[in-house]
Amino acid sequence: MGYTQVGLEDKIYEMYPELMQHRIALKLSMDEERNAWVITFEKGGKTRHAFLDKQDADACMDGQQCFYLGTLAAQYIKDLEEDLGI
Repeated sequence: MGYTQVGLEDKIYEMYPELMQHRIALKLSMDEERNAWVITFEKGGKTRHAFLDKQDADACMDGQQCFYLGTLAAQYIKDLEEDLGI
């Protein structure tokens, strides 16, 4: 499946709008050795990282919700806000 890094980022924000609601920034990069996207969640200088394998990224782009990523997003929002004392 062909898509861009920005396209995947936009899709993740679309599928998990709570990231934008909590002002969590995403940065994506491809780890060729793992055949996975590295997703960096950032807020207020604090970061968390997750891996999204290519197959799961393809499924996300097809509109299938990524359970693993959704679970991590919820946990990382909580963690980042706790780290910042919010």
